[in-house]
Amino acid sequence: MTKHHKCPPTITILTRHELSDIELPPEEVIRLVEDAYLSFANGLSRCPTKLMMPLPDESRDSVSYSMIGYDGALEQLAFKTSYRQGNDSAEKYYTTISLYDDTTGLPFAFMDCQKVGASRTPATSAIIAKNCAQKDARSVFMLGTGVQGMNTLPYILTALPCIEEVRLFGTHPDGIRETLNTFERYFPSRSIELVSVEDVPRMVEASDIVIAASGRAAHPKIQTAWMKSGGLLISVASKGVESGSLSQADYAIATSQGQMGVTGKRLAGPDGEVNINAELPDIVAGRRPGRSSEQDRVFAFSSGMIITDIPVAHALATRAIAAGRGTRVELWK
Repeated sequence: MTKHHKCPPTITILTRHELSDIELPPEEVIRLVEDAYLSFANGLSRCPTKLMMPLPDESRDSVSYSMIGYDGALEQLAFKTSYRQGNDSAEKYYTTISLYDDTTGLPFAFMDCQKVGASRTPATSAIIAKNCAQKDARSVFMLGTGVQGMNTLPYILTALPCIEEVRLFGTHPDGIRETLNTFERYFPSRSIELVSVEDVPRMVEASDIVIAASGRAAHPKIQTAWMKSGGLLISVASKGVESGSLSQADYAIATSQGQMGVTGKRLAGPDGEVNINAELPDIVAGRRPGRSSEQDRVFAFSSGMIITDIPVAHALATRAIAAGRGTRVELWK
């Protein structure tokens, strides 16, 4: 009699290079991230607050964090880890995500997470802008040209095609060039105005939507008080936003109040109390407004939630595996 041996589970490992040319258009990523927020708001997903740990040698300026979450729509569980040595060093930033299929109980993929973050973060900014900007918003000002900032402006215009004026401040020539190239790929008939450091405060005041995704800012730190009546300031975990900016807002939101208490406490003001009016999942679900009036200066804190990483990572992994990429490993053999 022939014995049937159960095959050991395998996991597909996908490298940064194997994912680099897998395209997810902005409208698709925005839809995936919106659906993730809705699933969470409706109680189908789970997303505990991220665990963040500064490392003891301050001279290295290192930080690490980890997240676990469950996407109820896809029925996928994920673990994400990130480590950076030097808070503004793209060369020493390593982030991974592992996916597990809760329908089969089997591992699915272990992958580099840089492209995931570079997609879902701009999508979150676009969703915030769509729900929290003034109805007649016509201008956007982006500060930062890092990995996550490069894609942001095409996402904003995808969500808000009424935007007429697009502005950018950056200091890294490669980042500026890549940001302009990415924007032109999606919006070839549109242009971006480059802003000098001296003009940053004036352009903040002149813009309806300001997105700060700068690391160790080479510009005056942005204050909510600089915004004009009805303006929206989105902080993408930015060091370029002045401490206490949350307390200057007429209306404040966060992707997650709990996570803001971990990674954005300095923005709350001297007492460190994180008090917000609404969380983004509830706004997307229609349970809370994105602002209380058209005159509000709105401050929005965007911190990555793994529930938005999961569907983007799953989409990238599925397409990469279908294209024959990745290495299947029997870790548990």
